[in-house]
Amino acid sequence: MLEIKNVSKSYDGVKQACDQINLTIEEGDLFGFIGHNGAGKTTLLKSIAGIINFDEGEILLDQLSIKKDPLEFKKLIAYIPDNPDIYESLTGLQYLEFIADVFKIDTATRELEIDKYANLFGIIDVLHNPISSYSHGMKQKLVIISALIHKPKLLLLDEPFVGLDPQASFQLKEIFKDMCSRGVSIFFSTHVLEVVEKLCNKVAIIKQGKIVDQGVTAEIIANESLEQIFMEIASES
Repeated sequence: MLEIKNVSKSYDGVKQACDQINLTIEEGDLFGFIGHNGAGKTTLLKSIAGIINFDEGEILLDQLSIKKDPLEFKKLIAYIPDNPDIYESLTGLQYLEFIADVFKIDTATRELEIDKYANLFGIIDVLHNPISSYSHGMKQKLVIISALIHKPKLLLLDEPFVGLDPQASFQLKEIFKDMCSRGVSIFFSTHVLEVVEKLCNKVAIIKQGKIVDQGVTAEIIANESLEQIFMEIASES
């Protein structure tokens, strides 16, 4: 279980990018995180992943603190940013082998997982090509595969469907469902409100660094669409 307790972050000491955020993502949750550009989504995801420091609060995964136990915490997670910035001088396979080495995945398991996901996402034929030759969508698929092969307990994603073709988006959604059925927690931001509405069991909406609504998706959208709710919140002063 991921616990985000009273987390605040400011980049300039004045404006709060994240302001006293409290969220709980339980095992098996497929949790959508939505908000306008600059609302604080990426800041929170990077704080959870240990990429940036936060000023106040605590982030715990199964009682492990990202501040006190960063290495043990990071062994349990995978983070996929909105813009895949990876080593373009490597081939796709070399990059995946590098990630497998970092997480100490044995040879048989890594070969099986890489082959499975590379075939599923249709990039098996380009794994020996340099990443510099990949399109944005192919890089996104490669980063997704790198996050899946070590079987994380918590998967964090920032706009995971951007750049993916419809078939890859469908496959990723199916992977999400399968992972959650096995107790993996997934927390992802997106602008595609329909995806959250149809896919996620829980949702949180952030505005100007504050969580303004959260809960079970079906309950939040009981009387209107998530798009309507989002637009109403966005228009409030």
